[in-house]
Amino acid sequence: MPQKYDVAGLGNAIVDVIAAVDDRFLLTHKIAKGVMTLIDEFRAQELHKALADRQQSLSAMHEIAGGSAANTMAGLASLGGRGVFIGKVYDDRLGAVFGKSMAATGVDFTTARAQAGSPTASCMIAVTPDGQRSMNTYLGACRELLSHDVNEAEVAAAQILYIEGYLWDEEGAKDASRKAIAAAKAAGTRVALSLSDSFCVGRFRDEFLDLLHTKLDILFANEDEAKALFEEEEFDRVVERLQKWGGIAAITRSAKGCVIIHGASVAPVPAAPVAQVLDTTGAGDQFAAGFLYGLTRSKSLTDCGRLGALAAAEVIAHYGARPETSLKELAAKAGLL
Repeated sequence: MPQKYDVAGLGNAIVDVIAAVDDRFLLTHKIAKGVMTLIDEFRAQELHKALADRQQSLSAMHEIAGGSAANTMAGLASLGGRGVFIGKVYDDRLGAVFGKSMAATGVDFTTARAQAGSPTASCMIAVTPDGQRSMNTYLGACRELLSHDVNEAEVAAAQILYIEGYLWDEEGAKDASRKAIAAAKAAGTRVALSLSDSFCVGRFRDEFLDLLHTKLDILFANEDEAKALFEEEEFDRVVERLQKWGGIAAITRSAKGCVIIHGASVAPVPAAPVAQVLDTTGAGDQFAAGFLYGLTRSKSLTDCGRLGALAAAEVIAHYGARPETSLKELAAKAGLL
């Protein structure tokens, strides 16, 4: 019997609040231009109101579900895949926005909204006329994911469980991840981990290495993250370490494309062409979406890499971390479906 889901994604549930502003707005509200800044609840409310006032109404702002794994699930759905996302939001307006946004992409999201604790996580994204995205992120409820939030039946109903490494920053979310991994292993579901970023790897290197050798079937990382994981300076040494591991590793290398490693097999895949790179936010998330979709359709690892490259190329050609053009249509035109 075919499984209900291609992928079950586990990650931070964040609402992206996007609004067009000018440089004066950044100066007035002391927003650092072109970078991501972590903020507290008060600052999040302050900026949300300022952006709303700037746009005259909440409806003039663009509010969409975000977060690394959630973006991957949106990309999977754009390719025609079936996904379910597990993440924590609060029972507030932005929590409802997150749920509706996920449903609009075709991704199931059934995690119960929190009735106590922090408000729903949000990322206030101020976009200036020069295209710079200044992000102010309040992590809120997404950091309060707990093991009881994991629906083991949903995990067991998927071909692949996909987890973002950022969850290791909170003990509760780490416990939730372990519960999901246990459910996946019991059901014969493959387990994939994204290393998220090099700093995350630095904080949890030993734990990630233990996961690699005891629980993981699939690893996603960019070149810097992979080097940080193995504490190697040369990429060839990273490849050797991953060959000895024996699982499937998809390592992205920016304009150099990616390298797919599975045991003795090492397959370089070129990057897909892009007329103009506007915003690299979400490139890794969408690469994972394409690659995972290919795996669930029993594509060759090279074609999985090509699907990943295609999805990444689509998202870096515009602002925002989710596809604006149907990835399914693009993949069909490229002969990958």
